[in-house]
Amino acid sequence: MRINRTRSKVAGYTLTEAMLVVAIVGIVGSIGATLLIQMTRSFRQNDARIGIQREAREALHLINRNLRQAQATTVVIDQLAGEFPYSRITFTRLTPSGGTSSLSFYQQGSKLLMTEGSLAPKAISKNLRYLGFTYARTDNDRLISVSLTTESGTFEGQTKALQLSVEKVRIMND
Repeated sequence: MRINRTRSKVAGYTLTEAMLVVAIVGIVGSIGATLLIQMTRSFRQNDARIGIQREAREALHLINRNLRQAQATTVVIDQLAGEFPYSRITFTRLTPSGGTSSLSFYQQGSKLLMTEGSLAPKAISKNLRYLGFTYARTDNDRLISVSLTTESGTFEGQTKALQLSVEKVRIMND
């Protein structure tokens, strides 16, 4: 009679293998959290940049288009009480029908507002940091420089700011 003496194999992992797996999972987990936070911050900054660029370009286009139609002798640059110097421009412009209308662009807090005639102010931008109008040259009152800075919140209380300037907006009418 023959006795079969085979060893039975126990399925499982050694303590060293289990510790190695736990260490790898811990490293990947800690790197993953940091990477996720950085990706979120980057996405929010990119969204803020795109939003304020679009808003600033639209505002500058609107100001430029209307200011070109202004009558040069009616342009007044001043500011509202408590606002930055030179942050409001008021003028009369020619309408397509041949008449005139009074327009005003100005800063009030973080808003860029436009008022046409006796209508209620219309908000052009809600993310304004600075708006300034100046004469580009002292010898020519038909060239006006417009400077605009917008900002938007991004991540953990930080903001993204963008400054755009339009130099030499030429008033086309006397």
